[in-house]
Amino acid sequence: MRVARSLVLVTLLPLFAACQLFDGQRESASHVGQTRLQGQLTAADGKLLFQPCGEQRSYVVNDTGGTSVLQEAATLADAQGKLFADVRGRVVSSGNESRIDLAQLYRVERSGAACNDPNFKQLILRAAGHGPEWNVQVSGKGMIIDRAGQPPLAVPYVEEQLGDGRFNLSTEINNQHIELWVAPQRCVDSSTGSVQHMSAELRIDGQVQRGCGYFGGSRDD
Repeated sequence: MRVARSLVLVTLLPLFAACQLFDGQRESASHVGQTRLQGQLTAADGKLLFQPCGEQRSYVVNDTGGTSVLQEAATLADAQGKLFADVRGRVVSSGNESRIDLAQLYRVERSGAACNDPNFKQLILRAAGHGPEWNVQVSGKGMIIDRAGQPPLAVPYVEEQLGDGRFNLSTEINNQHIELWVAPQRCVDSSTGSVQHMSAELRIDGQVQRGCGYFGGSRDD
């Protein structure tokens, strides 16, 4: 568990080379025995099944963490799209049935290609919003801010822990003060309907744009 209200500074090196903010994936005491997995959700015989990316075996979903994954999947399910889920849980094999005791739901969305995201393992955080469109990708190499009508910004940042799982990332560039505020709160993307486990606010010189976010593969909270 990280100490609350800690400050971590990322130094901007040429092309962000070899700059690492976190020491790989961290596992808290509450995560012992659990695995983070991404894969496809399907319903069969009254059960919700989870098939991890790249595997043939499916696991019966047992929502021990009260994540409401059944309701989220039912809301998003349709006859055309596949459901992708990013989850944490304990894989259990018992007799002829294998199950995953689900403890955390990071996101669920309609997607048939999310398993092939080449950047997921390097990402610490991804956040995005609409009206206007904006997207922020955070890694150990820095933060990339992409806004409609603006060239992408690649910047270093400072992270400040605020307690209760909340934190913000801040930077200064071109005389602009930029902050990304993140809180652990169920968030529904207004455009895609995807459900993510964090709400996000991008604040630039006092102007606030709201959206949703989720941890990438480099952050294991």
